[in-house]
Amino acid sequence: MIIKNIDCLVTCGGSYPKTREKLKDAQIIKNGYIVADNDTIVDVGSGNGYKKYLNNCDVVIDGRGKTVTPGLVDSHTHVVYAGSREFELSLKLKNVKYIDILKAGGGILSTVNSVRNTSREDIESETKKRLDLMLLHGTTTVESKSGYGLDFENEIKMLSVNKNLNEKHPISIVSTYLGAHAVPEEFKYNRNGYIDLIINSVIPYVKEHNLAEFIDCFCEKGVFSVEEARKILEAGKKAGLKAKIHADEVESISAAELAGEIKAVSAEHLVSASDEGIKSLAENKVTAVLLPTTSFYLMLNKFARARRMIEEGVIVALATDCNPGTSPTESLQSTMTFACFGLKMLPEEIINAMTINAAAAISREKEIGSIEKGKKADITVFNAKNLDYLIYHFGVNAVDAVIKAGEVVVKNGQLVY
Repeated sequence: MIIKNIDCLVTCGGSYPKTREKLKDAQIIKNGYIVADNDTIVDVGSGNGYKKYLNNCDVVIDGRGKTVTPGLVDSHTHVVYAGSREFELSLKLKNVKYIDILKAGGGILSTVNSVRNTSREDIESETKKRLDLMLLHGTTTVESKSGYGLDFENEIKMLSVNKNLNEKHPISIVSTYLGAHAVPEEFKYNRNGYIDLIINSVIPYVKEHNLAEFIDCFCEKGVFSVEEARKILEAGKKAGLKAKIHADEVESISAAELAGEIKAVSAEHLVSASDEGIKSLAENKVTAVLLPTTSFYLMLNKFARARRMIEEGVIVALATDCNPGTSPTESLQSTMTFACFGLKMLPEEIINAMTINAAAAISREKEIGSIEKGKKADITVFNAKNLDYLIYHFGVNAVDAVIKAGEVVVKNGQLVY
């Protein structure tokens, strides 16, 4: 495959996450080209260097008027679920707090009820539709968390959906076990019993059957404490899972500091992370996955302090947080908009944060996240004349084509896989 005459080739070059000033360098090539052999990129450059490959080429794509980026990486999603929660909109508009909705049996617990009463086949069918939307919007890899089952059977059901769809769908799915998303109703008065179930029953089964690579915990006031999160995540690490943590989303309870202490791969949300927490993330090279669409949708009237994090040298990534209650969107292009206008990030910072840095948030920076020799041929082609225009023209799907592992899976804005 050859993609030639690319007006704006955004390579995000490097197999390492970018921080500080380097986050502003998206390594853009004008009049660029990409050559892929099977699923791997073999050449990248500018001008006519692609011509020597023409005799052996099956597919040639013209990139005139296009912006081409690495396939977008959505490094924090809850894409596997059942049902919807539009009924919570009126509660939010009445200023009912998210934690209060959860305590009243809404929020996460509402979706838990839907998941428990829906077959694996139906959940898989619903999830496939969402993955198709993600693909149409330029995403080629997603991290997918469980956390809407909150018992042995239904958490395993969700993780099985991840595994099945990873084998069937063009999008690569990186699986995370999030049993510690909330305490289910049946354990309302026995928190320690639920934590024991996670540690002694679910984690060993998940690891034995290779159902997840990561373990996560929602460390927040009213959900899981720092001490509880440490216990759960350390148990996961001991079993061979890598740690992630939902940290300091609504209030600061030193969850970001915990992420640094246990050397988690990523800490996520971080809207209320303290100065000390931000320093801990930077010092311990924990990727901060920021979710600006969630701040917008929850009407928090504040966003994570992205500029402070960047100044401190934190690895900053961006994701949709796709879920039915607090960020019902499949589009990383929506995340681009709020990263710009909410987090005050530059276009170059944004694209690095949802490619190479997002890949680092799921331990994939050596394989995907940039356009360079030896990387997977995961590529997104946008109907935009340059990167600034892609961010500037919001509220539309700018994707023209998506290439996944060297195969065209979206063409002219339509699924073709």
